[in-house]
Amino acid sequence: MPTILAIESSCDETSASVIQDSKILSNIIANQKIHELYGGVVPELASREHQKNIIPVVLGALDAAKIHKNQLDAIAFTRGPGLLGALLVGVSFAKSMALALNIPLIEVNHMQAHVLAHFIGEPKPQFPFLCLTVSGGHTQIVLVRDYLDMEVIGQTQDDAVGEAFDKTAKLLGLPYPGGPLIDKYAKEGNSLAFPFPKSEMPDLNFSFSGIKTAILYFLQNNTQKNPQFIQENLKDICASVQYSLVEILMQKLRKASKQTKIKEITIAGGVAANSGLRNSLQTEAKKHNWNVYIPDFQYCTDNAAMIAMVAHYKYLAQDFCEQNVGALARWEI
Repeated sequence: MPTILAIESSCDETSASVIQDSKILSNIIANQKIHELYGGVVPELASREHQKNIIPVVLGALDAAKIHKNQLDAIAFTRGPGLLGALLVGVSFAKSMALALNIPLIEVNHMQAHVLAHFIGEPKPQFPFLCLTVSGGHTQIVLVRDYLDMEVIGQTQDDAVGEAFDKTAKLLGLPYPGGPLIDKYAKEGNSLAFPFPKSEMPDLNFSFSGIKTAILYFLQNNTQKNPQFIQENLKDICASVQYSLVEILMQKLRKASKQTKIKEITIAGGVAANSGLRNSLQTEAKKHNWNVYIPDFQYCTDNAAMIAMVAHYKYLAQDFCEQNVGALARWEI
């Protein structure tokens, strides 16, 4: 019955979680509000905030779990992908704590953790399943054969879908983080008001750079004719952009399900909290007889509970790492 402390510091959330025998006992997250002033995450500021937050967050997680540090069997951490400076804070802390306690270290792939967030609560998907991982930094379709056996069968060749949401929000003058605001306004808009082109990519890969450029030119052209265009059509613009981005995702997911003959379908990552994506996935499930699994909102965004879940299965496999391990800004599954 291993008891593991997990640390997540890949971007702008400092998080710590304690897991015991596959049950999450605590999951503490400290957000960084400072980035709102700059309209996006500033890597150097993120690193500094992690340094401020990591000790109180770790102590908070241990306290909430009612676990003393001497009861821990291992320390897990996000090795990558993510912001290098932010990752180094978590990696360094985990290595130091594990060394002081003389217990094993477990490195975790951030994207693999998003996939295994589905095993924190019920219901759980059955193997094999497909996972659409969608975030500000990644867009992938992952074939999951087992807890630690995953294969990326499709991914973006340029920008991530979350980045497309956030960049559009910035063009619309919405505050950071803008993705959730697009989702909010889209609920009251006409999704077919403004059609946007969808890039055609081979196989199961994605591309979002083209639609980002199309949105930019669309807004520039219309605001030149009418300076109040965005304000007058904000809800319809948001709905149309969201519809187009979600449809790109659904086209590839439908294709992946058909090719693999897999009907166990999951989504993960920050964009998995988007209501348009969730609703579209449920609609597709009815059409194609899919079994769909969507994590709780708290496990969609970056958190240490998902890191802990991977660590649990790696501990059972005795898959530990050495003290000379370093952070990886880019890391494929």
